[in-house]
Amino acid sequence: QVQLVQSGGGLVQTGGSLRLSCAVSGHTFPDGNMGWFRQVPGKDREFVASMRLTDDVAYYADFVKGRFTIARDSAVNTLFLQMNSLKPEDTGIYYCAAALSLTTPYKYWGQGTQVTVSS
Repeated sequence: QVQLVQSGGGLVQTGGSLRLSCAVSGHTFPDGNMGWFRQVPGKDREFVASMRLTDDVAYYADFVKGRFTIARDSAVNTLFLQMNSLKPEDTGIYYCAAALSLTTPYKYWGQGTQVTVSS
């Protein structure tokens, strides 16, 4: 059974930093993608960042470029999202996700974690 268990998040002031973690168990995705999405109030779930697990190439949404960094630790099968220079508009629920290949949709999702940035 594949599980993505998230940790991190919380409340931080504008300009602060948080790190999200996503621990994967039950499967590895050597040929796939892993990514982070978020749902902010009043909007649909949106893409934040992803990493191709074949070569660790990362992609970012324009609104987080230069502020967020996606990374992974293969030894412990965990994906991270380092979030710096946080803004109130980054407030939302963040989800990690995994896809089995580079061309298939994200199939597995974490439980979500709340990030709140106060002004």
